[in-house]
Amino acid sequence: MATIHPNMTSTEDYFDYYNIFPHDGKFQICTNTDVLNFSRVLRPILYSIVFIVGFSGNSLVLCVLVKYYKSPNMSDLCLFNLALSDLLFLLSLPFWAHYGSITEWTFGSFMCHAVTAFYMLGFYGSIFFMILMTVDRYAVIAHPYMSLFTKYRSVEPSIAISLFMWALSLAASLPTIIFSQVKNDSDVCTCRVEYPQGTAWKAFSYIELNVLRLIIPLAVMVFCYSRIIPVLMAMTSQKKHRVVRLMLVLVIVFFLFWTPYNIVIFMMFLHHLGYMQSCQWNQDLNMAMQWVEIIAFSHCCLNPIIYAFVGQKFRKLFLKILKEWFPLCFGQCTPFVSEFLERVSSTSSHSSITSCPNVV
Repeated sequence: MATIHPNMTSTEDYFDYYNIFPHDGKFQICTNTDVLNFSRVLRPILYSIVFIVGFSGNSLVLCVLVKYYKSPNMSDLCLFNLALSDLLFLLSLPFWAHYGSITEWTFGSFMCHAVTAFYMLGFYGSIFFMILMTVDRYAVIAHPYMSLFTKYRSVEPSIAISLFMWALSLAASLPTIIFSQVKNDSDVCTCRVEYPQGTAWKAFSYIELNVLRLIIPLAVMVFCYSRIIPVLMAMTSQKKHRVVRLMLVLVIVFFLFWTPYNIVIFMMFLHHLGYMQSCQWNQDLNMAMQWVEIIAFSHCCLNPIIYAFVGQKFRKLFLKILKEWFPLCFGQCTPFVSEFLERVSSTSSHSSITSCPNVV
């Protein structure tokens, strides 16, 4: 049967759906019926929910940045590209949801490559720009007078760095995009990744995911925020505690959402090397991948909340654009929300972290 999408981290045709494993000196056929049923029913529903929530939030972030931020700095460009990466990733989910529901690829060879490109570019783009945003905050706060990041009045260097991040995302995505292809298996078209036999591309893809998706970003976040927090705590501002809590939330949320996914990826890497070769392990890994993928992918729904909507200025602009677009729906409730925002702002405006721009 067909794999649900060509992501190299997925279930590899559910390990070909039917697999032969040795058992008591004999060979038995191991089926993944429960995994296939999950992918036909629940997975498209969950993908649709992630798509609707994530697409709405990230689209609003882009609209606010384009409409109100005429002279963006590095932090704004990071936020813009992070939202753009999440949107690229989310645009692929409806195709995978449709593919999963009918277990057949009906969009042709070009769309197989195109949707895979959206998926992988968004996948790696979001993590690279999250790393860049973390390094930017570290540079601005911990080294405000020595770092090139603090020269945010010059847009050209920021754009050049953003383009470099997209180039890295494309480089990390190219193997999967190139090796994805449409195949006709028993009169059923599938869109999946086919690595050349006898090469190390498959094993490399597992290692690449673990390193780029968890180890490097988590190490950067822990290092940078461990240096930022002491600087903030040394200040006398009352606002520092909210900023510190936000930074801790960033690390904890990233760890909770992506660690289970990477653990399963590593176990599938061990399976590829020949370990855990049993029917039960095969079924458990396949089913575990279904759930951890949904958890990890839903992280893009939280990015607008964590990185954008927590800022007071951004929240006000967000409400302003909603009032302009939907005056009947938001016109009456906006004064109450604005009063609440003013009250929150007044409690934290007694002192501000003037030496730390773009912290939130």
